[in-house]
Amino acid sequence: MNVLFEKIDRTVIAKLNRPKHLNALNSDIMHELISGLQEYDKQPSVGCFIITGNEKAFCAGADIKEMIQKDFSEMFHEDYFSYWEIFSRIKTPIIAAVNGYAFGGGCELAMLCDIIYASENAVFGQPEIKLGVIPGIGGTQRLTKLVGKSKAMEIILTGRNVPALEAEKIGLVSKVLTGPNFMDQVLEKAQLLTTYSKTALKATKETINQALESSLKDGIVFERKVFHSLFHTENQVEGMSAFLEKRIPKFN
Repeated sequence: MNVLFEKIDRTVIAKLNRPKHLNALNSDIMHELISGLQEYDKQPSVGCFIITGNEKAFCAGADIKEMIQKDFSEMFHEDYFSYWEIFSRIKTPIIAAVNGYAFGGGCELAMLCDIIYASENAVFGQPEIKLGVIPGIGGTQRLTKLVGKSKAMEIILTGRNVPALEAEKIGLVSKVLTGPNFMDQVLEKAQLLTTYSKTALKATKETINQALESSLKDGIVFERKVFHSLFHTENQVEGMSAFLEKRIPKFN
């Protein structure tokens, strides 16, 4: 199996499992990951995903051996990498737990997630320029939105490595988690999310993502409509009642 899934309480951990290839993304691992996330996304008992690799590599990029065999016609007609668009439609919050290398497609996979936690030894980069190509899973677009044009240009045009602390400083990484037991720290943060209303979590994710696609005015209108809609849910009543009654809410 190229991806190992483990459910801990309301959190599902998806571990990339091609260690000999530094978890490089080929068609098999891509389909296993996305189809698995889709199935768990439907389950009411799942409140958060964590995607991770191993201590050496989160994911060292797309599988070059698979791609080098293809020509333009094959890439075009297959619409290679378009399957990743399904990943963007996963509604449950996704955390990337990045240890080691996150290069090329690995960096893009991390950026597809909603929150990126990195260990101190994590290293990011978009080195496609060294292969005579460009990022193909949204790297030029998402990195620019995250860190700005000038910094994205510098990182992608030079193909240089970006260590974890710099990645945090420029806004690529949500937070660098220091000390031992990196995955335990990530799991603790994921499990905090699962204590909240799943409906509100999904609505929040959708609304924040909408901010990247719309003007401020349109985004605020969208946010307000989603806010109003949550007043039709049991979790809204429970959350506000618990606050007034000074107790911990019990969301479904």
